[in-house]
Amino acid sequence: MKFYDALQMDPAILKGQIAACDTKQEKAYYWFAMAMRSALIVAFAVLFISLLSGLFGADNTPLAVALFCMMLGIRFVNFQYCVTDSLITLAAILAILVLVPSAAAVLPRFCLIPLHFAAFFALLYMTAQQPEMGNGGLYSFAYVYLTGNPVFGEALVRRGLLALVGYLICGAILFAKHRTQHHTTRFHAVVRKFNPSTPVHLWQLRIALGVSLVLTAGQAFAVERFMWMGFACASLLSEYPYSHSVSTRFRQRIIGAVAGSCAFYILYRMTPEAFHSLMGPLGGLCLGFCADYRYKTAMNCFGALMLGTGIYGLGGAVVLRIADTILGVTFGLLFAALFQWLAGNKLLKSLPYTS
Repeated sequence: MKFYDALQMDPAILKGQIAACDTKQEKAYYWFAMAMRSALIVAFAVLFISLLSGLFGADNTPLAVALFCMMLGIRFVNFQYCVTDSLITLAAILAILVLVPSAAAVLPRFCLIPLHFAAFFALLYMTAQQPEMGNGGLYSFAYVYLTGNPVFGEALVRRGLLALVGYLICGAILFAKHRTQHHTTRFHAVVRKFNPSTPVHLWQLRIALGVSLVLTAGQAFAVERFMWMGFACASLLSEYPYSHSVSTRFRQRIIGAVAGSCAFYILYRMTPEAFHSLMGPLGGLCLGFCADYRYKTAMNCFGALMLGTGIYGLGGAVVLRIADTILGVTFGLLFAALFQWLAGNKLLKSLPYTS
C-alpha cells in the first residue's frame, strides 16, 4: 500500500492492517502512517482554525472548527444525490448553522423545540441518507457546538462571511470529488421517499427530536455548558443501525468522559503552565490513534476541558464535564426507551436488537 493511501485511512482500518501484518517492518510502517496522519490533521487544524479565527474573530472560532470537520468529511462522503442539488443544500446547511443558533438564543422558550427540531431534522435529511458513513455525527456536532456559541450583531455578520468562505471551500471539494456520482438522483426525489417506517428516517426523527429536547432543556434551565449535554445525547442517539437499545454506548460514554476528565485533571496539575495550552492538540494527536468509542470520548475531553478551564477553573470544568455528560446520556437513554415504546414499535415491526 502506498504511504499516501495509508494516510487517508481511519485508525480502525490501519489497526486492522497492523493486526494482519506478518513482519515488524510492516507493522512499523502502518504505525508510522497512523502517527503522521494524526500529526498532519492536528497541524492543519491549528493552521486552518487559527487563520479563520484571526480573519473573522475569535468569537467565530466554533464555526471555523465546524468548517474544518465538514471539509475533512466532505472529501469522502457526499449527500447521496446529484452535485447540483448538493451545492444548493450545502448553502442551506450553512445558513442553518449560522442563523438558527442565534435565533434560538433570543426567541421565547416555547419556540425552541419546534425550531431545533425543524433545523436539526433538515440538517440530517440533507446530509445523512446513509448514516453509517458518519455524516449524522458530523453535522450534529456542528449544530450543537454552534448552538452553544451563538453570536449577535457585527459578530453575526462576520460569521455569515466566514460561512461564505466555508461554502466556497467545501463546495469546491464537493464538486471536485463527487460531481460524477448520483448524477440522476435529485434531492426532491429523496424528499418524496420520506417514510418514517424505514430505519434511516426513523433514526433521523429520533435523533432530531431527542437533541431538540435536550438542547431546549439546557437553554430553558440555563445549564452551564449545556452543549456538552447535547454532545452526549447526540452521540448516544446517532449510533446506526437503529437499535432498540443504546445502553452499551450509554456506559461507554460515561466511562470515556470520566477517564478523559480525570486524565486531563492529573496532567494539568502535573505539568508546568506553559504546557497547558498544548493539552488540546495533545488530545487531538491521541485521538488519531483511537478506534474504540470509549477512547475517542476520553480524548475529546482534552480540547473541551482546555477551553472550559479558562472559564470555570480546572476543578469546576472537570466536574461540569462529567455532570453534563451524565445528564445528557441519561436523558438520551430514557428518551430512546420512550421513543421506542411510543413510536418505534408501531413504525418498525422488526429491528435487530443490540444491548
